[in-house]
Amino acid sequence: MTSLVLGFAEMDDAQLSLVGGKALNLARLSRVEGILVPDGFCLTTNVYRQVVASSGTYQDLLEQLKILSAEDRKQIAEISGEIRRHIQAVKMPEDIASAVTQYISVLGEQHAYAVRSSATAEDLPHASFAGQQDTYLNISGTKSILEHISKCWASLFTDRAVIYRIQNGFDHTQVLLSVIVQRMVTPLASGIMFTADPVTGSRKVVSIDAGFGLGEAMVSGLVSPDSYKVQDGVIINKQIAAKQLAMYGCQEGGIRTHGLDPEQQTTPALSELQIIELASLGRQIEAYFGCPQDIEWCLADGVFYIVQSRPITTLFPAPEAGDQVNRVYLSVGHQQMMTDAMKPLGLSFYLLTTPAPMRTAGGRLFVDVTPLLASPDTGAAVISALGKSDPLIKNALMSLVERGDFIQPTQENPKVPYSLKNNENADPGVFNARIEFDPAIVPALIKRNQASVEELKLRIRTQTGPALFDFIIEDMQELKKLLFDPQSSAVIMTAMDASSWINDRMNEWLGDKNAADVLSQSVADNITSEMGLALLEVADVIRPYPEVIRYLQHVTQDDFLDELMHMQGGQEAGDAIRSYLEQYGMRCSGEIDLTRTRWSENPQILVPMILNNIKHFNRGASRQKFEQGRQEALNKERELLGRLEQLPDGVQKAAETKRVIRLLRGFIGYREYPKYGMISRYYIYKQALLREAGLLVEAGFIEHPEDIYYLAFEELREAVCTRRLDYGIIEKRREDYRLYEKLTPPRVITSDGERINGDYGRDDLPADSLVGLPVSSGVIEGRARVIINMEQADLEEGDILVTLFTDPSWTPLFVSIKGLVTEVGGLMTHGAVIAREYGLPAVVGVDQATKRIKDGQMIRVHGTEGYIELL
Repeated sequence: MTSLVLGFAEMDDAQLSLVGGKALNLARLSRVEGILVPDGFCLTTNVYRQVVASSGTYQDLLEQLKILSAEDRKQIAEISGEIRRHIQAVKMPEDIASAVTQYISVLGEQHAYAVRSSATAEDLPHASFAGQQDTYLNISGTKSILEHISKCWASLFTDRAVIYRIQNGFDHTQVLLSVIVQRMVTPLASGIMFTADPVTGSRKVVSIDAGFGLGEAMVSGLVSPDSYKVQDGVIINKQIAAKQLAMYGCQEGGIRTHGLDPEQQTTPALSELQIIELASLGRQIEAYFGCPQDIEWCLADGVFYIVQSRPITTLFPAPEAGDQVNRVYLSVGHQQMMTDAMKPLGLSFYLLTTPAPMRTAGGRLFVDVTPLLASPDTGAAVISALGKSDPLIKNALMSLVERGDFIQPTQENPKVPYSLKNNENADPGVFNARIEFDPAIVPALIKRNQASVEELKLRIRTQTGPALFDFIIEDMQELKKLLFDPQSSAVIMTAMDASSWINDRMNEWLGDKNAADVLSQSVADNITSEMGLALLEVADVIRPYPEVIRYLQHVTQDDFLDELMHMQGGQEAGDAIRSYLEQYGMRCSGEIDLTRTRWSENPQILVPMILNNIKHFNRGASRQKFEQGRQEALNKERELLGRLEQLPDGVQKAAETKRVIRLLRGFIGYREYPKYGMISRYYIYKQALLREAGLLVEAGFIEHPEDIYYLAFEELREAVCTRRLDYGIIEKRREDYRLYEKLTPPRVITSDGERINGDYGRDDLPADSLVGLPVSSGVIEGRARVIINMEQADLEEGDILVTLFTDPSWTPLFVSIKGLVTEVGGLMTHGAVIAREYGLPAVVGVDQATKRIKDGQMIRVHGTEGYIELL
């Protein structure tokens, strides 16, 4: 019977698949000195297999369940109900019933017991499965315990548990259930403890919720608990709730809700000494498991008992610097408009590209700004510079600095990155350009970048094996020269400074808000906006050929370009698409992650956008749109200069403004080009590495070429050089990536894991409006289309795009929309720049926009003031 029923003392770490995460954690804790766990035993998954999973009826029903999606709620409810009824009807084998009876007699037949599920995919680091299976409390008598064991098995197939597994990618056939039978204690108080603050994420704060009686009253939401916060052994916050109800065990079995006397309702459930003792136990348990824990506890006869401990799966990992210094990190993803998780190979390439002090956490990149904030000479300037792009970051950093308890001041003067240096103007009426305008500068920078990429394409073809990795490292020095070329940086920063100067001066002198938005429309040399207009031209080529259009409407394969050759207009259509891919095929959503699928690798992604352009635009729309924007910008310039000339010193102000507008329009388009050059190189590197991966597959070192995405660059180099690789690393990284995909990265996070949130501090807006950052002027009403993945976009003319973020790959959609709302973004991030160029009212940085705005809802976007109204 040893593999069927196990006492806590008999379990070991190798038996996770037998007893599940909950039971194994309790068994491990029961052996830790100073931790009390009510004694118990476990019916292992072997019992579940023997009693339930061997049934033919069960297997048939499971096969029906496997083909359903989370949206098939009705079918899930019907099949799950059948499975539950089948499980509860199965007779408990005599040997199992006998073993349960024997354990109960040893532990004490006079006691009541808790009967609790412990699934094999439960209390894991990447999925807690909290509350997905049922727990039965205060169960007395062997017969009743056996009945509730069957109920626990059946609860593996409640509707909520089935849907949770589908949503988290768990195979129903692979999730088995063990059942814990554990002695009940009769608690005076009970509750939940998090060894990291679940709200802020701070690993230094223990958060305790407590109420009288059993914890079920809190879990079920019947009562608000007391809340205590403890840091370094000191209670830093205590909130006592009015606890009107409590649950207690009944003498005849089961539990009952009781009303509390008014005096007891506001009595703290725990004394201060008990709070500190409990927090200390939490730290001990956290240290034992090696990660922050979600712990269920109860207090009986003055003693704390632990009845469950599992990892907290919702915390964003704290970046690690390897020292004990308090550090502050900014999210790179919020600056690059790509907050999705990145795979290890993509992370390592970005780290090789940037000179900034970077750390990775949760599959994301963060830059360490601690030295800049700690220096009195740079702190205020850096916060100010960051705030121009993203006020939420500025507000978060200011709140952290003002707290005075985290950042340690230093007298060192770190070097401020060029992009964060403020451009000081002694005379606000005169613009201090970092580089004066010359029409030859930008074309020369672009030509140099293009020539370098073409040379790379030729030279990398002959590289293979270890030599390929040496070649890539060498070539990345050229990439860095291009990215961080002083002249290139000066051009970009001058354009950004010019935009700020125009907005500030025109508002001050004329009361004209965000004037630079209109002036930035249809500028030269913007590779990203040209990409959107070029896809309109592809649509023009295909438009005359109905057979091609009908074929594209039903494309499902990536090799559709080959099939085009067999129909009228197919040659022209194929050539147009291939030409487009030649120039822009290295782009994709989330393109800073080298491992993402590029358009050239999956050209089918472009088909819906091409068809959308054919449907909603007439021939020549590309030129018309560009010319319309150019005329609006010229008209705006004439209007501003005319009004300025009427002011005191107006001629001088108009002349200076004209100079700054020339700098803006001559340089702002180039801002998108360095990233285009970087992504072009990344794609060439990727193609070469995938060829190398093919050789690793042939040699049997990896199963699929894409497995290399879960190795860092140096790890991949070592695998190629040594012909040795632990495939378990790839499997572990793939599992980690699935967890990271579900996490939302913070804009600002500390080395304690604390998320520092900023706010806009606006109280001048209409009630119920959604506040954000105004990045492109104008007011527009329309239908909101909430789109998370670009590939699923189905836009009509006049729609307003609402999404998490947009990077350059989204630009082809911008020709179809009339406005933009994103959750992530700043004044100079991609979506803002292109929205201004296309003349689209836009508000970015709107918290939870994709959840608070419903798809199809009518909204009004105030791009000048920075808020959205739900109509």
